[in-house]
Amino acid sequence: MGELQRPIAVMGVSGAGKTTIGVRLAAALGVEYAEGDDFHPAANVAKMAAGTPLDDADRAPWLDAIADWLTAHRGRGGVVTCSALKRRYRDRLRAAAPDLFLVYLDVPRAELERRLTTRTGHFMRVQMLQSQLDALESPTPDEPGITVDGTQDIDAVVEKIRAALNPPPRP
Repeated sequence: MGELQRPIAVMGVSGAGKTTIGVRLAAALGVEYAEGDDFHPAANVAKMAAGTPLDDADRAPWLDAIADWLTAHRGRGGVVTCSALKRRYRDRLRAAAPDLFLVYLDVPRAELERRLTTRTGHFMRVQMLQSQLDALESPTPDEPGITVDGTQDIDAVVEKIRAALNPPPRP
């Protein structure tokens, strides 16, 4: 049951599939799911809807709110989505949840653009993708987690994550 206790952040740029994977992963693990977009202050949503990228100052209260959620879920686990584009953002989240497990959904730019242009009802515009790609600092080997090809079958991605959370015992 170790997989139920560790908080998980599903990260990546907009269009990577964070919500899809996060919802499915939380259900598979039997833990609570939180949509990272729901933690944005109204001003952030309005700014993004207008096509203006967020800066570090805009993201600070959003990251703090996600960190608070992680703190509240320590010991019982949970899955939250968060772009977590920069190392310092992830460090902020790990300060709240030192055992945080990152799931980085890596998706080629062309696929991200396709997904963003076909997605409806979301404030993130395809024109803002480049700003996220520019800000992205891929996780490094010292950050506990897994990088997954976000173009794979959803069930396969979830199983890869579960396997990484619960590696087989060593002989």
